[in-house]
Formats: sequence, C-alpha cells, structure tokens
Amino acid sequence: MLSFATAVFLLIITPGPGVLSTAGVGAAYGFRAGLPYVLGLFIGTNMVALAVISGLAALILANPYIRTGLMIASTLYLLYLAARIAFAGSRVAFIQARKQPGVIAGVLLQAINPKAYVVNTTLFSGFVIFADALTREITVKLVIVNAIWIPIHLLWLWMGSILERLDLPDRTHRRVNMAMAAAMLGVVALASLSALK
Repeated sequence: MLSFATAVFLLIITPGPGVLSTAGVGAAYGFRAGLPYVLGLFIGTNMVALAVISGLAALILANPYIRTGLMIASTLYLLYLAARIAFAGSRVAFIQARKQPGVIAGVLLQAINPKAYVVNTTLFSGFVIFADALTREITVKLVIVNAIWIPIHLLWLWMGSILERLDLPDRTHRRVNMAMAAAMLGVVALASLSALK
C-alpha cells in the first residue's frame, strides 16, 4: 500500500493541467475564489476514475473518431483556460474580472484532461493491493487517492494565491501567470504526443 500511496503522490503532484490551472486560478483570483474550481476538479477526477475502473473510458477511447474529437476538444478548452490564466494577471484586469472558473470548468477540465486518464489507468490497473477482493481494493484505492489529491490541490491553490497577495509589479504578476499557462500547455502537448504514439 505504501508503494501505491507513493505513486499517487508523485503522479498527482507533478505538473499537469489540473495542478497548474489550480495554481493559476489561485494566482489570478485568490484562494477562496478558487475553491469552487478545485471542487469541480475533484468531482471530475473521480468521474474519470470511475470511467477507468468500469472500463467505460477504454470502450469510448477505442473509437478513433471519439478519441480524436476528445483530443481536439481538450486542446481547445485548455487553450481557453490557459488564456484566462495568462491574461488575468495584471492588477487592473484582476479588479475588472467578472467571473473566474468555477465548478463546471473544473469538471470539464478533468473530463478532457489526458493526464487524468493516464494517472487513473496507471493507479487502478498497475497496482494490486488485495488480489482476491476487487471491491475492497477499489474502495481503498479511491480513499488513498482522494486523501492525497485533496491536500495537494489545496496546496497548489494556496501557493498560487500567495502570488496574488504579494505586492508584485503588474509586469511580474503577468509573467508568472503566463509561465503557468505555458507550463500547463506544455504538459498537455507532451500528453497528447504520447497518446498519439
């Protein structure tokens, strides 16, 4: 179980669209305003986990047309989200921002996040904890994954919000948000390339 928990920690804490967008939302809009987005990510990641566990994800992604459509939708949505993070960085834009990403945005991101499928597939098919008790194994794995997932994402949101509270010049704040948005897109590009192989 310790090796499983270690794998969960390493796979979740590494930069991907979820954690990078969480930090970006925290930096652009603050910790409290980012909590609904993290809730959406939480719901979405558990939906992806259930799709992987049930085999639904494998069945759907076996169709090349659906897989290509989801990859296009994923890319477009992540471009949109990265742009929102990148361009919400100046103090003036922050004050005038009318709406930050919420629960629905978090759910949608996880639904089309390639890393979410890779991580869940690795975790739920790559480690055997209770060989003769599938229900018990799935339950224990879900508890462990969520017990690690929640504090990591809250930490990323908090770290992003620290950037928001620092008295950084507008130019520096914009650069930080642009860097986070670029890193998010870089991870998505790598995940997309590996999915095409």
